[in-house]
Amino acid sequence: MTNKKNVLHIITKLELGGAQQNTLFTVKKHNREKYNVFLIAGTEGILVEDAKKIENLKTYFLPELKHEISLYYDLKCLFFLKKIFKNEKIDIVHTHSSKAGILGRFAAKMAGVPVIIHTVHGFSFNDFQNIIKKNLYIFLERMTAKFTHKLIVVTKVDIEKGLNAGVGKKEQYAVIRSGFDLSEFTVPRDLSIIRKEFNVIPGTKTVGMVACLKTQKNPGDFVRMSALVKQKHPGVKYFIVGDGEKRKEVEKLIEEFNLKNDIILTGWRKDVAEFIQLFDVVVLTSLWEGLPRVLPQAMCAKKPVVATAVDGSKEAVIDGSNGYLVPPKDYKAIAEKVSELLSDDALRKKMGENGYKMADEWDQDRMVTDIEKLYVELLMTID
Repeated sequence: MTNKKNVLHIITKLELGGAQQNTLFTVKKHNREKYNVFLIAGTEGILVEDAKKIENLKTYFLPELKHEISLYYDLKCLFFLKKIFKNEKIDIVHTHSSKAGILGRFAAKMAGVPVIIHTVHGFSFNDFQNIIKKNLYIFLERMTAKFTHKLIVVTKVDIEKGLNAGVGKKEQYAVIRSGFDLSEFTVPRDLSIIRKEFNVIPGTKTVGMVACLKTQKNPGDFVRMSALVKQKHPGVKYFIVGDGEKRKEVEKLIEEFNLKNDIILTGWRKDVAEFIQLFDVVVLTSLWEGLPRVLPQAMCAKKPVVATAVDGSKEAVIDGSNGYLVPPKDYKAIAEKVSELLSDDALRKKMGENGYKMADEWDQDRMVTDIEKLYVELLMTID
């Protein structure tokens, strides 16, 4: 077909997170009869090699595209992006994550790209930032929203959050859930390999969190929670699946609480489905979120969840039905609910079944179909 449209996705860092997996699946599954597909990302992250293996995808990896704010590198990146958009004659720029979202949309505007879309995987501003940083992010989001044709959010909460901050207008927002392959978590996996790797004897109860070790995920509270639960439930194994800038702090806390034989830090793993199926209870201690994929993934695996009541987590977890919601930073409340679930096999099973009934909403094929419908609508409007 000669009338294919050129669609380009951009994300800051291909670490093992929900936004990154969402982006890679989308570029992989775009209809190649209708779209030529491009991806721009920074050079760092465990998923870079995965991106390189996707067929019929033209990739650019820019060392200037970094999380950290740097006037020199950010300006350099801005003009690199503008040049790429012009040279490739991009019709649609679809940005993901905060840094790429700001730079990518400014560059797309400068390059005269017809359609500009941004997916909000959780806004860049939150109540746990210092006021100067928070106001800067709000200002930049307001600015870029003025020339963004659509703001995709993965949770309804972010529409309210954005509008309250003056970011965009109501008609600019569209909710499209962050999808994944449900069968990866519903089909039973062979757990013998990870049981052997981490010396988990069958019958041992396990509690786990899948998260990047960064401020947002507040991993220190998982350690504090584990120390309290251990008092009532000795012999439980605790897992943190992920890695990141807070690892040293987490290791120090583990040592302080004398939990070196109880908590296992796996580092980055690609066998997340096996770990979630291994866990008896899935925990998330985040301070803020978009809608974390680990929650519906746990639901697919029929696992109860104890999560902090922040942002989109409140849409995935129905308190008392498929898990429990507790206030952020309240590790004692998390410990109480985890202990309750560990004590009651029937309750864990019931909550797991309740969550499983809700999981279809996160089907990955539905996500890509909805995104491409949006592209068609916007292109027709522009034409």
